[in-house]
Formats: sequence, structure tokens, C-alpha cells
Amino acid sequence: MTSHHQMLALVLFSAFVAVTLGITTWVSRRRHGSAEEFYAGGRLFTPLENGFAISGDYLSAASFLGVTGLIALYGYDGLLYGVGFLVAWLVVLFVAAELVRNCGRFTLADVVAARMAERPVRIATGTASVTVSVMYLVAQMVGAGSLVALLLGGSGGAAQAWTVIGVGALMVIYVSLGGMRATTWIQIVKAVLMLVGTIVMTVLVLVRFHGDINQLLLTAAERSGHGASFLAPGLKYGGDWTARMDFISLGLALVLGTAGLPHILSRFYTVPTARAARRSTVWSIGLIGSFYLMTIVLGFGATAVVGADALRRSNAAGNTAIPLLALDLGGGASSTGGTVLFAVVAAVAFATILAVVAGITLASSASVAHDLYASLRRRPTTPRGEVAVARIAAAAIGVVAIALGLLARNLNVAFLVGLAFAVAASANLPTLLYSLFWRNFTTRGAVWAVYGGLIPAVILVLLSPVVSGSPGSLFPGVDFQYFPLQNPGIVSIPLGFLAGWLGTVTSDEVPDEAKFAETEVRSLTGAGAV
Repeated sequence: MTSHHQMLALVLFSAFVAVTLGITTWVSRRRHGSAEEFYAGGRLFTPLENGFAISGDYLSAASFLGVTGLIALYGYDGLLYGVGFLVAWLVVLFVAAELVRNCGRFTLADVVAARMAERPVRIATGTASVTVSVMYLVAQMVGAGSLVALLLGGSGGAAQAWTVIGVGALMVIYVSLGGMRATTWIQIVKAVLMLVGTIVMTVLVLVRFHGDINQLLLTAAERSGHGASFLAPGLKYGGDWTARMDFISLGLALVLGTAGLPHILSRFYTVPTARAARRSTVWSIGLIGSFYLMTIVLGFGATAVVGADALRRSNAAGNTAIPLLALDLGGGASSTGGTVLFAVVAAVAFATILAVVAGITLASSASVAHDLYASLRRRPTTPRGEVAVARIAAAAIGVVAIALGLLARNLNVAFLVGLAFAVAASANLPTLLYSLFWRNFTTRGAVWAVYGGLIPAVILVLLSPVVSGSPGSLFPGVDFQYFPLQNPGIVSIPLGFLAGWLGTVTSDEVPDEAKFAETEVRSLTGAGAV
């Protein structure tokens, strides 16, 4: 990439950082220091605003850059990622949005602890939430941070390291000073930028092929190197049974894991009512669905315009498909149009990283302060004291994420995203569903459900081919691979549900019928909701 690309991308990114820091400063002067303000932004956001914020929180760099690259390299099979990410929102809409908003206050643990012994449930659920958040956070910082460093021409270790440090420092500032309100507006700005950029590029691709979708697909198949099989299932996941089971496992994790992601669930507390939470979800489904429809055009467009060989030479995983497509659509690497379009894509990638990591950091710091700290402390905490702990936790989590990101910046960290979704689906989702719908669910069942999904998910990933035993592993020089699949969801998700059932039926605790009735009425009607 030329120095013009790098300079313009840095100018645009600097403008975004300046705007978002201005928002954070303005919000920090208006804050009241209350827990409701810090964790939920005062519950003042409209469904439309929250829908855009959810979209900004959910559509990470993996969606913007990764899904398009998978479609560009694997055609039909690449579409399956987008389908999994989108279908997951139906689970959120019909199962989680309203019920979680009615039953909880700030975190997932609030929902579960409403009818259980608070201390063990909050410790278990808070531990799982922090684990999911940190894994997701490191994946964003390492994968996207390294990619942005590459886009700006700094592919060396020093450039990647400073990118990770810079992203980590900014996310701590956003969360510590602005809380949920600043984070939400950053996500809204980022969502608008991403959607506008995606719309512009989609229109340019369609104009290139005169609106003829059939010609676009035929050209993509021709330049893919796979011919007609590029447009048919099986190019990536149609090999042996292990590959097919791996896809099923990944699909389960993606579809079921979204409803257990802490930073997604926390967004439903930022609106005043359950009806607003449902309408927020509908807005987000429309926005996210529109985005993934456009990635289909962009993915096939990248193959048709740039060519699969050029995409693989630039990045074997296809992560640079969008920037390369932008260069070509704008008129080429030496043209002003190509420079501008490439710089916009790089700036949007930066914005994506900052918005997503800010949301994840806020959710994890809320779990640390509201669940873990409040449960482990013998004396009751005040709201202001809890918020102070959350700010300190945000800084500590930022330091941990930066350290892990620096250690892993040269490694393949794609497994971290899959692990985050798998842990959320294995530990958080069973606990949430049992708490809302099973009358006899007990404290032991809740604790067992969390650890029964969390521990197997982590162990199976450590024993999988993404950690050892293959050239693309984290540790290719050693081999302790005993689990053949890259994603543990197909095993760990059922284990989480089984552990929750087993813990309940073996418990001596007598279920509190009154508390379940209260929770049921509150979840379905909103009576007594905060």
C-alpha cells in the first residue's frame, strides 16, 4: 500500500477518534456517578438508537472483513457464516430480549440470582461472563489490530504491538470516563459508518456488472479457480465427516451463543421497557440482516473483480478482500478514487475495533464489579463504590487484554471467537433458559450448568487441532490433539444442559415456588421490572 493510502487512512481514523473522545468527554461531564448511569446509560435510549448500537456492538471486524473474505474464497460455504450470525438473532428475539430486560438489572447474573442463592450463582455466572468477554476481546484486538496494522503498511511486530496497545488504551478511556452512554453513541456512529460504507461499495459492485446478479456470480465462479463448484455447497465443509461435524458444531455455537454473550444482553438494559427491548431487537435484525445481504454481493464481487489468486496472495484467510475490492472499485492503487475508498475502509475497520472492544470491556467490568466483587465482599457495597470498582476493573481488563494480545499477536487466534461463542452457548445459555422456564431449577443446577459447560469447552479447545498437531495450530511444534473438531460446541453445549439438569435432580434444595411465580410474572408482563 502506498504512503497516500496510509496517510489518508490515518487522517480519517484520527478524525473518528477525535469525535468519539469528544463524545466521551461530554458524557463524562454530564454523568451522575450512579450505577444505572454507568451500566445502562440511564435507560434513556430509544429502540432505534439501541438497535443501531446493538448492530455496532455485534458487527465486529470479523463480520466486516472476515465473512466477506470467506465468501470470496469459498463461495456458497462462506455464506453459512453469515446465516449463522443472523439466525442467532431469532433466538435472541423470541427467547432473551424481553424476558432478560424484565428480570434483570445490569448483568446476566441478575436474572439467574432472582430465584437462587445469590453468592454462588453470581460467582459462577460472573466468571463465565468474564471468560467469554476476555476471549472475545483478545480475538478482536489481536486479529483486527494486526490486520489494521497491515492495512496501514506496518506488518512488523512493532507496528502490531503499538496497534494493540493503542486500541486497548482507547477502550479503557471510553469505558472508564463515559460508561454505557458514551459506549452506545460510539457504537451508533460506528454502525452508521459501516452501513454507509457497505452500501456505497455494494452499489459500486452492482454498477460494475450493470445490475446483472447472474453475470456477477458467473464471473466470480470463473475467477475463483473452482468453476461451478464455487456456487454449490461443499467447497469448504464438504470433505470428510470430521469437516461436516465441525460445521455443525460451529453452527450450534454461533446460533445459540449470541443469546448468551454478556455484551449483547447488557444492551437490553439501556432501554426503558421490555417493549422497547423487543423493538430494539427488531431494528437490529433489520440492520444486521441488511449488512449480511450486502456481504454476499461484496464477497462474490471481490472474487469477480480482484480474483481469488490475488486475494490469497494478499492474505490466505481472505481478510483483505474488502480493502482490495475498494482499491479496484475506486480506480486502482495509483488513483485518487482508489486511495480514498481504501482509506475509508481502513478507517471503518479501526472504528469497528474500537466500538466492539468498548462494549465488551464495559460488559466484563460490570460482571467483575456487580457480580464478583459484590459477592466476594463481606460488607454491602454502595452504588458509587461499585461504579468505582467497575472503572478500575475496566483498566485491569484492558491491561490483561493488551498483555494477552501482545503475547499472541503472531499466532492464529481465530479459535478465540469460536471459543467465546461456544462458552456462551455452553455455560450462559443453559443457565438462562433453565432459570426462566424450569420451575424446579435449583442453585446447584445453576452452578453446575455454568461450570459444566465452561470447563469442557475450554478443555476441548485446548485438546483440539487449533492449539496443536497441525501447521496452522497455535503450537505447531507439539501434538497433544485428542479432540478432532476445531469448535467444541457440539459436545460442550449438551454437557452444559445435562450438568444443569443433573445438578438440579441431585440437589436437596426445595425449589421456591413463590420466587419462580414472581419471576415468571415479571418476565412475561414486566410487573416489578426495574
